[in-house]
Order: sequence, then C-alpha cells, then structure tokens
Amino acid sequence: MDSKLLDMLVCPVTKGPLRMSADKTELVSRSARLAYPIRDGIPIMLEDQARALSDDEIDAFTASSPAPSPAAGPANA
Repeated sequence: MDSKLLDMLVCPVTKGPLRMSADKTELVSRSARLAYPIRDGIPIMLEDQARALSDDEIDAFTASSPAPSPAAGPANA
C-alpha cells in the first residue's frame, strides 16, 4: 500500500492513526483495538469487517512498531 495513502487514512471509529501490520494484510488501530483487512490492495475501512485485537496482539504490535515522530515545532529565533 502506498505510504501517502496510509498517511491520509484514519480509523473510522476513533479517527486515530493506522499502522500497517507486519504481514501487510491489515491496517491496525491500536486505540480502537481493531484490525481492518486489506483485500486485493484495498483497505476495507468498515467496523463490521474489522477484526478485534487481543491484548497479546496489541502488546506485540506496540513493541514492534516504531513510535511516531514528534511534530516539528516552530523554530526558536
């Protein structure tokens, strides 16, 4: 999936960020604890099509995902 598209997509439930799963078959929303499937390269962004994530999956995903980079603030003059 194109990284620019991924940057534009948000979780339809929480409006929070999504991350690609390690096997690149799902988009994961840690805040909603849901994984949205990607079928034929198309993300299925419907809550009723999402898979609920277990505590172990959330922990594993959190440990394997890089932390989001902080937003650049204004430069000090």
